[in-house]
Amino acid sequence: MPEPIVFLPDMLCDARLFGPQLAALSGRRAVMAAPITGGERIEEIASNLLDQLPKRSAIVGCGMGGAVALEIVRRAPDRLTRLCLMDSSPLQDTPQQAAARDPLLIRARAGKFESVIEEALHLGDLVASPWRGEVAALIRDMALGLGPEVLVRQTRAWQRRKDQQGTLRRINMPTLVVCGAENRQLPVKRHEFMAELIPGAHLRVIEDAAHFSMLEQPDAVADALSDWLAMPLVLR
Repeated sequence: MPEPIVFLPDMLCDARLFGPQLAALSGRRAVMAAPITGGERIEEIASNLLDQLPKRSAIVGCGMGGAVALEIVRRAPDRLTRLCLMDSSPLQDTPQQAAARDPLLIRARAGKFESVIEEALHLGDLVASPWRGEVAALIRDMALGLGPEVLVRQTRAWQRRKDQQGTLRRINMPTLVVCGAENRQLPVKRHEFMAELIPGAHLRVIEDAAHFSMLEQPDAVADALSDWLAMPLVLR
């Protein structure tokens, strides 16, 4: 049996973030999505997930989910067969970047969570398409379902995350780096840098997509994942 795939969603998102890919890949292997809401540090979230995940699996992480995936790689590389990092970053926040997130948390706790969603998740950057409104509505619904306290907890974990460039250099498994061509927060150049640090990594740029490429261009992302899953495993 092929290894199962575990999807780790981004901040304020749940399994629906990967709905099209879960559906596309579920006919050939076991697929699951795991929440990244259980902890106030990336290390705590990863530790909690390791108690729940299959003994060996392929992991796909988007955004903050990618940071959690890298921490799992750092702690327990033998638990992974493959790694896919989507619209993510191995870098830690600078003090200025971390401080700039605090006003959003204040507004969220002051009852302005819905307006914070728009800014925190950069919904204004979604590419123009016939389904843009549906994508934005789904993202809002996921965020509203998780609520402001999850935003606060996840933002604190994101602010405190560690630099994982050293982890990237030690990766020894089929690795795919995916990014939307129109991602303004984490542009293509940053993903090129990340892919260059990982031995043998493949970079796939998804055209006509910003940060949420898995919803904006679901078929292109599913095809990229299928190609990644067809890569031969590394013998250890």
